[in-house]
Amino acid sequence: MKTPEIFRFDGEHPCRLNEIEPAGTDPFQNREEILEAFEENKVILAKEQDKLYAQKDYALLVILQGLDAAGKDGVIRHVFSGLNPEGVKVWSFKQPSDEELKHDFLWRTHTHLPERGQVGIFNRSYYEEVLVVRVHDLLPTEHIPPELMTRHIWEKRYRDISQFETYLRENGILPVKFFLHISKGEQKKRLLSRLEDPAKNWKFSTSDVKERAFWNKYQTCYEETINHTASANAPWYIIPADKKWYARYLISHILVGIVRDLHLQYPETSPEQHKVLEAYRDLLENGTGEQA
Repeated sequence: MKTPEIFRFDGEHPCRLNEIEPAGTDPFQNREEILEAFEENKVILAKEQDKLYAQKDYALLVILQGLDAAGKDGVIRHVFSGLNPEGVKVWSFKQPSDEELKHDFLWRTHTHLPERGQVGIFNRSYYEEVLVVRVHDLLPTEHIPPELMTRHIWEKRYRDISQFETYLRENGILPVKFFLHISKGEQKKRLLSRLEDPAKNWKFSTSDVKERAFWNKYQTCYEETINHTASANAPWYIIPADKKWYARYLISHILVGIVRDLHLQYPETSPEQHKVLEAYRDLLENGTGEQA
């Protein structure tokens, strides 16, 4: 199944979130067929991850952005369930610490970048610095010199992020950016389920409800962020997120296409290494050199 281009934004045309239906599943309609394809994608991702881990040339950096209850945790739990945990690194970006606030806004990102050969997953990311920081006017908490906090600071941060992602790609770390696009009505439904289901009570946060008052402002900031940081080498994928099964499938499908385009291979064995391997094969099969 081909990924619809309507979900991919690379800066060639503007992203308008109100034109993307959060509950849509176009062009796919058969849920059972999608669920079957999703399981197949997980098998493919596991095989490709094994090559990625063995080759150690590239790292995959999966960035999951979205409002509260958009399904980021579920994507991590389901889409990547077949991967070898040894080659996966997950990091959730929470409220920055006092130490982190004393550094530049990308400082805390570096420590959590995946090594080559790994799949890194950011549950939220450095993009919070142009989203929640902007929505709630948190710049004064970041110890930035007053003369630098001009009306152009967001454009400068967009530029810094784009250049940072170019830097990552040039070092073999490939950012793959997903925005889980949920509707306000579906978010309300999911938050209520956290209150009604005792097994989900622990997931409920009062801040999730308070943040709903800033819904429109978040939509505006997300749209502007996507339009300023989407590029051919680091596009954004807007994922309709009201139907979890569809969002998870679409993300897995996009990732399969990306890793296949890398043409990953297991490391080749040199003639010298073959000789060493044959010597050890002989040792194991014939007991040559083994002590009684």
